[in-house]
Amino acid sequence: MATKSIEKLTDYFYRFPGIGKKSASRLAFHILEMEKNEIDEFVKAVYEVKNNTEKCTVCGNLSESSVCDICSNESRDSSVICVVEDNKDIIALEKSKSYNGKYHVLNGKIAPLSGITPDKLNIKPLLTRVAAEEIDEIILALNPDLEGETTAMYLMKLLKPFGVKISKIASGIPMGGNIEFSDIATINRALNDRQEQ
Repeated sequence: MATKSIEKLTDYFYRFPGIGKKSASRLAFHILEMEKNEIDEFVKAVYEVKNNTEKCTVCGNLSESSVCDICSNESRDSSVICVVEDNKDIIALEKSKSYNGKYHVLNGKIAPLSGITPDKLNIKPLLTRVAAEEIDEIILALNPDLEGETTAMYLMKLLKPFGVKISKIASGIPMGGNIEFSDIATINRALNDRQEQ
């Protein structure tokens, strides 16, 4: 039988996304085994991330200053904006080392059944950026699901009057994936987005 404090800590870990009851329990017991100075550093790190992290006033990316490192980096191509759903997408794209432009974070996607309408997304600042800056291309890097496609179509309609090139990241069968195990929508997308070699 765990103590009340261990149960309370387990419950907090269980609230984290992707953490089940067993994992939450293992984390709580791991904390119990840590040295006091390690726990102090852990608690300090939690406070620091909460107190020092804010949203970039330009793109909406996470930052420790009013303008993020990407927006303030003059070596990046400021004529291209990659629109993503959330900050985790930027991390994934940056790890690929295949993009050197700027970003814009929507903070979600249009999902009327969940109560997320266009006015709740970070769309207006994107339009302001496109109107004020010399933008050549907008890349829509949204997840290829119904809500992502709906959001992409909505953005294309809003961005068309600006006369900028609008592109979407390709999607389809992933590297190492098998055609026989892919769903129909994935196969259709892979065929429709095929490129000449």
